Amino acid sequence: MKIRSLSLVAASSIAFIFLLVVGNAAESAELKVLCANGMQTVMEDLAPKFERATGHKLAITFATGGETVKRAQGGEPADVVIAPQPGIGVLVKDGKAAAGNATAIASTGISVAVRKGTPKPDISSSEALKRALLAAKSITYLNPADGGASGIHFAKMLDRLGIANAMKSKTVFAPKAGAVGALVASGEAEIGVIQYQLLFSVPGIEIVGPLPGDLQQTTVFSAAIMAGAKEVEAGRTLVNFLLAPEGAAVIKAKGMDPANP
Repeated sequence: MKIRSLSLVAASSIAFIFLLVVGNAAESAELKVLCANGMQTVMEDLAPKFERATGHKLAITFATGGETVKRAQGGEPADVVIAPQPGIGVLVKDGKAAAGNATAIASTGISVAVRKGTPKPDISSSEALKRALLAAKSITYLNPADGGASGIHFAKMLDRLGIANAMKSKTVFAPKAGAVGALVASGEAEIGVIQYQLLFSVPGIEIVGPLPGDLQQTTVFSAAIMAGAKEVEAGRTLVNFLLAPEGAAVIKAKGMDPANP
């Protein structure tokens, strides 16, 4: 499925986005947003900026990517859903959103982290990473059963490396995305694995590097305006705000790659 942009061209200047949002600010709206945890730091930063610029209000609910899509499928009221692209594809397939109302916002990869001051293991190849994981006393990542994209991928990767069973006794599942780095920083887990943007600003840890080679997974986060949205135009304004220079700058500052750098 091809997901295309909501607008003909993303805003290329601050002047453009200013005119865009001011035009939409004439009638303020409360915009309901279901958002995957991977975009939480971005949305928490941009939400007040968006509200000041447009007069619209954002009511954002954060959850794992899988849970976000599940809620949208179940009929939870939402004007915009922000989630990994495969999940948005499911919503389009189910008729919950139209392909023309979905657009890529940002992308990120999965990284490995250790506690600050401890030796950094060699993860330069799949075999090196396998040895590092087997040598570690404990690891932490998101429980794949909770629907987090990085947790699902990493569990499959452990199985692919043939060490899934060996890692079970040393795995400390993180209860939420932000807990992976915290568990590593506290020493409760020796190695943490999650998307880069959820690690790079966590105090007390050091990022070893990305998953090597074809073990890596790049996650693209997309935004979709729901078929039953009450605030369609405000939703379009939000998506264009995320694509505009100010939005792209925040996405980059938070450790992700903007769709429109």
